[in-house]
Amino acid sequence: MRELTSAHEFKDMIQSNKTVIEFYADWCPDCKRIDPHLDAWAEQFSGQFAMARINCEAVPEIAEQFEVVGIPSFLAFDRAELVNRLYSRDAKSKQQVESFLQTCFDV
Repeated sequence: MRELTSAHEFKDMIQSNKTVIEFYADWCPDCKRIDPHLDAWAEQFSGQFAMARINCEAVPEIAEQFEVVGIPSFLAFDRAELVNRLYSRDAKSKQQVESFLQTCFDV
């Protein structure tokens, strides 16, 4: 899955169509639990939306802009508009994240 390393990359990524961004940190145990599934999800949902991830500590201004206070968090964008989010309290398991990804644009 694509790693976004700058605010410019983030802006470019969310501008086009539908995108889900995972906000994470290297030290986060819940992020590490979700990590092995990211590439499979990116492939599984590739016909519906793009996926990428951004390290909150490497690009903190993006996390601050979207008020990401817990990780992992998943934000769904439709042409740069935030349309849904999975808060970290609900992103602790593969099943929780997968359920969100299946319905994140059904709002």
